[in-house]
Amino acid sequence: MTSIGNVYGEALYSLACEEGLSKEILQELTALEQSFAQEPAFLRLLDAPNLTKEERCQVLEDCFRGNIHGYVLNFLKLLTEKSYARQFGACCAVYRNCYNEDNGILPVTAVTAVPLKESQYTALSQKLAAVTGKTIQLHNRVDEAVLGGIRLDYNGIRLDDTLAHRLGDIRTKLKDTVL
Repeated sequence: MTSIGNVYGEALYSLACEEGLSKEILQELTALEQSFAQEPAFLRLLDAPNLTKEERCQVLEDCFRGNIHGYVLNFLKLLTEKSYARQFGACCAVYRNCYNEDNGILPVTAVTAVPLKESQYTALSQKLAAVTGKTIQLHNRVDEAVLGGIRLDYNGIRLDDTLAHRLGDIRTKLKDTVL
């Protein structure tokens, strides 16, 4: 995370909590983040030096007034005025982390060779919830390089039980074995 993302993301989260709007704001930020990912030129426009800050803020007004909460609109305007519009994603990530922490949500990415079956998805979510005591937000990412097994990534932790990792462990043990 960037320091700008930390400062502005935490500030928006604090305001949203005070007003009881943290979930609603998160949903709007997520929707905007997805939209901006599909149209990255929009964020570049908000940092364009050939437009005045007033013109860039007017673009936001024209696009979003009445469609998103006023706090989110003002947040976008603030980022635009400070020339931090490209830091929007970092701000969203910090906001999401704060929300997840306060609401006991743990996002987990399960990396597998093939998509998890519904029963596997459910069982894994339940097991992780029992171990961590948190609500699990499980995302399955398919990576053909995995070959077999599963890798779990969460909170900067990686639990690797993939075939490649197991073979690497065997390779290391064989190298270290003195005959």
